[in-house]
Amino acid sequence: MSLRPEQAVPAEVLAAVRAPFAAFGGSWIDAPVLQPLGALLDLAGEAMRTRLLTVEIEGAEDAVLRPDFTIPVAQAHMASGQARGRYLYEGRAFVAPQEPAQPTEFLQIGAEVFGANADVPAEDAEVAVLAWTASQAGGRKDLSITLGDVGLFAGFIRALGTPEAVALRLVRAFSDGRGLQAELARAQGAVGPSAGSSRLAGLLSGLPEAEAAGVLEELWRLAGIQPVGGRSPAEIVHRLSERSEGSRSPGIGAAEAGLIGRYLAISASPRAALDQVESLAYEAKVELDTVLQPWVRRLTALVEAGVPEAAATLSTGLSRPFGYYDGMLFEVRSAALGPDRPVAAGGRYDTLPARLGRHGHMGAVGCMVRPARAWAGAAA
Repeated sequence: MSLRPEQAVPAEVLAAVRAPFAAFGGSWIDAPVLQPLGALLDLAGEAMRTRLLTVEIEGAEDAVLRPDFTIPVAQAHMASGQARGRYLYEGRAFVAPQEPAQPTEFLQIGAEVFGANADVPAEDAEVAVLAWTASQAGGRKDLSITLGDVGLFAGFIRALGTPEAVALRLVRAFSDGRGLQAELARAQGAVGPSAGSSRLAGLLSGLPEAEAAGVLEELWRLAGIQPVGGRSPAEIVHRLSERSEGSRSPGIGAAEAGLIGRYLAISASPRAALDQVESLAYEAKVELDTVLQPWVRRLTALVEAGVPEAAATLSTGLSRPFGYYDGMLFEVRSAALGPDRPVAAGGRYDTLPARLGRHGHMGAVGCMVRPARAWAGAAA
């Protein structure tokens, strides 16, 4: 495997970007460079598969070079048994580039806070301001911050009375950054699973999952197929069963799909965007006050903590490529680099600790900054 490192950052710039994290405070932590492929896909989402750099180790589970620190840091916190924790990290991450010239290996500096209360917007603001301040330390003068919220999207589609199976599919598609428009079309009955996959899913979903996994293994053996990619037969059967069930679930009409499409198109200054969401909810005759009010407090906290409102945009369609986010999102962007190369990013992932085995609620929020993108002297 050939890795392409990013442009080196001058020591003084790296120190400047690192300084706000040191002031933020927390325990510095490292994470194993190799991460299990299957577990990461379960937690971060299938949309990450094409971005992962896999490593095959004979006699061991397929692994990947770590694409991010959040999941392994969350696992380390869970292992500590502590209710609250604040961690800092600095190290290399690895992803397959979306464009040939982009690096596959890059430096991240980040923070993760566990036990953070989603009902206290100041904690969200503190992490977003950390990302903003550290990004500015690189010297760029063209920065802005784009805000979003997976929870607000989930609240909107559920307020519309969207069938729960469809709502779960749409939120999952939105949160991991994959084809939400395709899911909307599917929910309207315009497209569905292919005939072959539907027949296989229907066949296997009619059997107990353990028996279905055995049937799938036998099919692989007869066809001479050697499975790759980190999914066991049991996991594949479970996903095929979900797909078959989803294709039989109620859909949504063109009117609801149109409202969702209009919601996703909202992008304006934060307060104007919230007004547009409120107007759309009024038009749809649904109540959104319980999910909109925290945003009013959050915006106040962000401005008071140092993020200029003039530099902020609230984009209801913002999503991140890691599917564990479930609340507020943000990206610090440079006009020179464009929206596909954020300088910093982060958000809330309150449900991740439970997916890792935590009993009871544990709020979580974090961010990361890429110093090479924050550096004003970097090549565009």
